[in-house]
Amino acid sequence: MFKITVTELLETALTERPDLFLIDFSINSENHIKVILDGDNGLLVEDCMFISRAIEHNLDREEHDFSLEVMSAGAASPLTHKRQYKKNMNRTLSVRTASEEIEGVLTEATNDTIKLEWKVREPKPVGKGKVTVKKEANIPYKNIVEAKVMIKF
Repeated sequence: MFKITVTELLETALTERPDLFLIDFSINSENHIKVILDGDNGLLVEDCMFISRAIEHNLDREEHDFSLEVMSAGAASPLTHKRQYKKNMNRTLSVRTASEEIEGVLTEATNDTIKLEWKVREPKPVGKGKVTVKKEANIPYKNIVEAKVMIKF
């Protein structure tokens, strides 16, 4: 019953803030509530506070002993939601599939696939030396084992 109530409160709060979306949600046997969020325009501390208050202020601590943790997915966390790909357009991703690993710039994110572009140095077809070649790959979401944003300084 407690999990159903918390789930309904979370869904209501996310309905009020359609720019936010859920990455992970769990409640363990000791009533520790953990909510991991992301947002189409990033995630601010205020966004986490909004969701936290929407849950905490509607639960009775006399009835349920619980702890609540609301956080962002984190910069180094793998992308797990299609909306995260759209939010990270024109950023460099490292994408691992069952057969290969590609690092490239995310140039397109549709409902079914992503498109990465990158440049490589390859031997010239004729003569000595190398030439820079632009490559691209369309990868269906279902083939992605793991994708991470590459943070560059």
